[in-house]
Amino acid sequence: MPGGRYKPLTEIDVAKIHNAALEALETIGLADAPESGAAYLTAAGAVQGDDGRIRFPRALVEDTLASANRSITLHGRDPKHDLNLSGANVHYGTAGAAVHMVDVEGKNYRDSTVQDLFDAARIADRLDNIHFVQRPMVCRDITDNLEMDYNSVYATCAGTTKHVGTSFSEPHHVAPTLDILHMIAGGEEKWRARPFVSNSNCFVVPPMKFATESCEVMERCIEGGMPVLLLSAGMAGATAPSTIAGAITQAVAECLAGLVYVNAVKPGAPAIFGTWPFGLDLRTGAMTMGSGEQALLTAGCGQMHAYYDLPGGAAAGASDSKLPDMQAGWEQMCSNVMAGLSGVNMIYEAAGMHASLLGFCHESLILGDDIIGQAQRCVRGIEVNDETLALDQMREVCLGGPGHYLGTSQTLGRMQKDHVYPAMGDRTSPKEWAENGKPDLVAKATARKEAILSEPSNAMFDAATDLMIREKFNIHLPQ
Repeated sequence: MPGGRYKPLTEIDVAKIHNAALEALETIGLADAPESGAAYLTAAGAVQGDDGRIRFPRALVEDTLASANRSITLHGRDPKHDLNLSGANVHYGTAGAAVHMVDVEGKNYRDSTVQDLFDAARIADRLDNIHFVQRPMVCRDITDNLEMDYNSVYATCAGTTKHVGTSFSEPHHVAPTLDILHMIAGGEEKWRARPFVSNSNCFVVPPMKFATESCEVMERCIEGGMPVLLLSAGMAGATAPSTIAGAITQAVAECLAGLVYVNAVKPGAPAIFGTWPFGLDLRTGAMTMGSGEQALLTAGCGQMHAYYDLPGGAAAGASDSKLPDMQAGWEQMCSNVMAGLSGVNMIYEAAGMHASLLGFCHESLILGDDIIGQAQRCVRGIEVNDETLALDQMREVCLGGPGHYLGTSQTLGRMQKDHVYPAMGDRTSPKEWAENGKPDLVAKATARKEAILSEPSNAMFDAATDLMIREKFNIHLPQ
């Protein structure tokens, strides 16, 4: 559904950020481009100085913006999960590279595994308000990086038919993973027609430096027909300016450089403008994913995406809390609502993430689905027309009617349209709650998790395809 009603920046503010970003690209530029990237960029019109930095003339950036792909479809393996990234259409999903799983029963953190990733995808596949599944955790039980990369894609795709996002640690890991994706799709031609996995690519190391190997990964993903998320994740006060405006400006500049890069490799290639600046607690140096500043960073980035009319993504919905508790609830809700209202196309890390991205929690993923449902209701806004103004109902109820609106045809007729009902949240009275055994919210989420995981994955590949993959690759997930 479309967002974009919330605009924390004025039109003058937006223009100032845009012009500052162009000036940064033209006068500061980015360092450490790989040899291939420098060749692509200089051929497109960028300038490599004696200091090795690539600088971007204003006209080059403006020309790229004029010709860039403005409407992207991120495909699911099931077409019903296709995502239209254009305008202010809002989608929520998972993301991140958590290294731990949250054990809510023991209140412990442990290393995340490929089974945990598979289970997260299976759970997300069943949640109505989770629209895509970017890999939320690292498979720490797989020590070989190549095997970890392709097993991450295998496990996630085996768990969901929604769109999947993933990362690669080395350029040469892309080709074997694409081989697996071709098998799942039924051939390379079918994969290229409907690529259901995108590459989350940290192509920059803020401030203002290219990440050499990630850029080489990006080139290979573009050549392989995979959409790319251009991810700039500076930390305000550490690797980005401490001010909200400054952190947004640097992220915009870096992503504009990435956009030029992508279009130099392949004009019009699908790329998501991934401004992901993160907040920092300047007292301790800790990330502040759950702060009001983080919510503003993301909402401001969403407004810049709209200014450029580009498919955009940003981070929201993660918590600094270690468990799915009250702190997690207020932190996740705040940024998810503001990101949606600002019209961010792809809201990453929207459910399940704790401890400033260090931990992922299956129960929190389930509870986060309720949070996102309420956030989407806020994004939808208020419908005003003759029916919703309800003057006819007022006359009927007040002039000889029952004096209340309970049970009227209009109330009953719109109860599903106007209201979002939580699947996990408890709206009973204290008396009813006590009579029901005082159910605990996290325990309810655990019960639902166990119910989902007790059933086979709806996304699992057919036996012949799975055998073909397992004969060629070392798949760690048990059959």
